[in-house]
Amino acid sequence: MTVEKYAVIGHPIEHSKSPLIHQAFAQQFNKSIVYEKVLAPLDGFAATIARLQADGYVGANVTVPFKFEAFDACQDLSARAQAAGAVNTLSFKASQLLGDNTDGCGLVNDILKHQQTRLAGKTILLLGAGGAAQGVILPLLEQQPLQLTVANRSLDKAQAMAGRFAEDATRTQVSLQVQTFADLSQGYDVVINATSAGLTDSVLQIPAMVFQQDTLAYDMMYGRDTPFMQQARAAGARVADGLGMLVEQAAEAFYLWHGLRPDTASVIQSLRQS
Repeated sequence: MTVEKYAVIGHPIEHSKSPLIHQAFAQQFNKSIVYEKVLAPLDGFAATIARLQADGYVGANVTVPFKFEAFDACQDLSARAQAAGAVNTLSFKASQLLGDNTDGCGLVNDILKHQQTRLAGKTILLLGAGGAAQGVILPLLEQQPLQLTVANRSLDKAQAMAGRFAEDATRTQVSLQVQTFADLSQGYDVVINATSAGLTDSVLQIPAMVFQQDTLAYDMMYGRDTPFMQQARAAGARVADGLGMLVEQAAEAFYLWHGLRPDTASVIQSLRQS
């Protein structure tokens, strides 16, 4: 029997936990798969994809910095990928490349399931206006919060990103707001850090008042106690990192490829312990 082959493509890639996660999922269903880390040259993403297709791979995950190149390479895109403007999950179908984006779904599923926090009817603050933020706006809007505020250092970038989702906000009946960090002046039920500040241990210039006693403060970064998390904790908020999002987005990719929904709680627990 032929063993299905998958990969995660990035630069760098050695740190990726995707092979561990997907092998753990496969074991739950007694499936045998190959899942490898592939380091693509910065100028060689298209060639890497062509090689994987030629070698009979079934699909691939895509991480930094190739999510936008993956988007451009696809002949068919899901609604989630089109909204995000980026692709993190590829399916190889004959000569066609199908692209999806499971990041936003992963974030929402982690918040609902593992953080046990409802988003419907809540006020949400999304910090940042880059690719990470853009990838999660549509799934957040579809949870029908009362209000979703996009905040960024510069207002124009936040306005441009929010403008892409104006119709979605109208359709889901969500108040979509835009602010600069400096102009934030209310507390929120959920505050999500989608900036890269944690990578450099930079402090976000946001007022402590955005955090309330029962606020969920969620940093998409994982594996470190970021200044954002420290500030939120000091203000009395509940704090979570992005490890659950990592596992949940992988679970959605696994479902796309195999039609099976794995248990994620056990995998998250195992990664935390290791």
